[in-house]
Amino acid sequence: MATFLYRIGRWAFRRRRLVLGLWLGALVLAGVAAAMAPAGQEEDLSMPGTESQKAFDLLDERFPQSNSQGAEARLVFQAPDGQRVTAAGNKAAVQDALGSLDGGQVASATDPYETGAVSEDGTIAYSTIGYSADAVDLTDATKTALQDAAGQARDAGLTVEIGGSALESEEAPGGTTEIIGVAVAAVVLVVALGSLVAAGLSLLTAFVGVAIAFGLVSALAVPLGLTSTVAILSLMLGLAVGIDYALFITSRFRDELARGSAPQEAAGRAVGTAGSAVVFAGATVFIALVGLGVVGIPELTKMGMGGAGAVALAVLVALTLVPALLGFAGRRILSRAVRRAARPGAERPPAAAGRAGLGARWARFVLRRPLAVLLVAGIGLGAVALPALKLELGLPGDESKSVETTERRAYDLLSEGFGPGFNGPLTVVVDMSESADTRAAADRVVETVRGVDGIASVGDPVLNQAGDTAVLTAVPRTAPNSGETKDLVHELRGAVSGVEAGTGAAVLVTGATAMNIDISEAMSDALVPYLTVVIGLAVLLLMVVFRSILVPVKAALGFLLSVGAAFGVLVAVFQWGWAADLIGIEQTGPVMSLMPILIIGIVFGLAMDYEVFLLSRMREAHVRGASPGEAIVVGFRHSGRVVAAAAIIMISVFAGFIGMSSPTIQTMGVGLAAAVAFDAFVVRMAIVPAVLALLGHRAWWLPRILNRVLPNVDIEGERLSGPVPASATEPDAAVPLLHGGGR
Repeated sequence: MATFLYRIGRWAFRRRRLVLGLWLGALVLAGVAAAMAPAGQEEDLSMPGTESQKAFDLLDERFPQSNSQGAEARLVFQAPDGQRVTAAGNKAAVQDALGSLDGGQVASATDPYETGAVSEDGTIAYSTIGYSADAVDLTDATKTALQDAAGQARDAGLTVEIGGSALESEEAPGGTTEIIGVAVAAVVLVVALGSLVAAGLSLLTAFVGVAIAFGLVSALAVPLGLTSTVAILSLMLGLAVGIDYALFITSRFRDELARGSAPQEAAGRAVGTAGSAVVFAGATVFIALVGLGVVGIPELTKMGMGGAGAVALAVLVALTLVPALLGFAGRRILSRAVRRAARPGAERPPAAAGRAGLGARWARFVLRRPLAVLLVAGIGLGAVALPALKLELGLPGDESKSVETTERRAYDLLSEGFGPGFNGPLTVVVDMSESADTRAAADRVVETVRGVDGIASVGDPVLNQAGDTAVLTAVPRTAPNSGETKDLVHELRGAVSGVEAGTGAAVLVTGATAMNIDISEAMSDALVPYLTVVIGLAVLLLMVVFRSILVPVKAALGFLLSVGAAFGVLVAVFQWGWAADLIGIEQTGPVMSLMPILIIGIVFGLAMDYEVFLLSRMREAHVRGASPGEAIVVGFRHSGRVVAAAAIIMISVFAGFIGMSSPTIQTMGVGLAAAVAFDAFVVRMAIVPAVLALLGHRAWWLPRILNRVLPNVDIEGERLSGPVPASATEPDAAVPLLHGGGR
């Protein structure tokens, strides 16, 4: 592996103009494809095989004239203080507003005075507007007509808010917080590398990879059904790992130059050693993200594939474009102080001689007190992880939006007028195709549902044209995301199962609330199998890389500590409201059900990044004869500062997405930033060296049978430390390396 990548690095350095041209061509093609592609669609979250999804599919089959998951809006009207919406003037204003909605994509609009959609005190009423298209397919004219209707009623003195999915819009990246995150990353790069050229190179290559990935996701959005969340995740991951991978190779290139290697040879060795770590780190991230497909949620699978594609592009960019640009930069990649010290006759500053860096000093501190460091770090992470025991899962709705939005205000008005459960009605679908008496079956279901404790009201059943399917709506007494509603759904499903045996009808309970419950439970059930598959594959991969049993096991256990602490932060912030005001969260509630398994997939891959980059230097020193303690010091001396900088960069990028309005992206940003912080600075920087110090030589032990069976990928570049290959002895062109450019 190291020799192969060494040759790629030298080739990319030597053919830098060709490599740069190919990547620029790919960038242009991706941009053109994205510009010509139609806009992507936001799909409803689905979970094939669940009772809720089966019911939706049945509705689409038996009610073909309607769209069971189509867009819906609720116009909520509130009378002025001291008045009722049933007053003649207010009633006329409501009906005039609804009358303006006829035609276009509007499939139906209910009259609240005919359907009884008026609160008991007469102050609040609502109309349900159904559309023939999904929310993403609604035209601007349709949305404008809805807003104009609300404005018309407001002009008449009513308070009017709009709920439902009709006004939903895609979340677009590029806000202020994301820019701040990238700016912080740039500052960290300059400080860590001491060179604007080196920092700019890492950022430039990351942007190229991210731009191509973002363009491809945009171009494939319609054919593959990719949503804006997939694009944002690809952007987030591609930018974070792209900067990190470029940083690791650039840092190794600078080390090789400092050792006296010619620039082309330095590029080859940097890609052969640090590039090997990049390949295996990227492979671990790729496995973890692709493994999200085992959960069975199409949207999660697409997010995993999109993120995996962005990571794969980041690896390719790091292995080819980075050494090519290093060829253009030459020795300008070094800081000015290093370049001045390298000039003939220049004196090395006496303060630089013999002074250990912060990384080496920290490693020696841990070596002196390994058990104390291990206990403090482990107990600390355990304490932070304690809130995770109270983790509750759900899917965000209008209740989680800002009170400044009309959707949230509509939600609050409906709760005030009709009870908290009104915003999460349950849909009961009765398949009577096998029933001898369809009317009796439908009546039996209605009677059973009304008898369930916790149901506030049950609507009359609506039959399809064939008369073999009935639909009725049941409104719970409790809010959609409450634990009582979850228990109610299970109780309701148990109650109607008795009807099925007596009537031959199949009864399914669905609706957004039931779907959210089904997805949350499916995610919980899939967590252990997913962890088993992903961690098992990654442990095998790390076993091949480091030729050790205990190192991969330690890496996996350390990851579990860091991700547990990250879940503790999510619970404290999103459920308990700690520091929620700082990031603009106005309503606490359950953590989005997709987040735990998604964060596990992403963070596991990123955690193994730091494990590979840090331990590859330790393994390299160990293979070359260093003692266990000295190998730890060598690893921190050469990689500690770079790993710390990479972690700060990744935290900055992830934190930059916290300012977005989407609860999904906010949760992802907080969870990923916290997990990377815990994993890099507590697990990898404290627990890892402490455990290695306690294990000593046993850390690198591998049974003989595994030593014979496992392939030797030579990630530490041992073969490159021998005689220089013949290709490396080719004369370099006479290029003024000191002033830039090099072959």
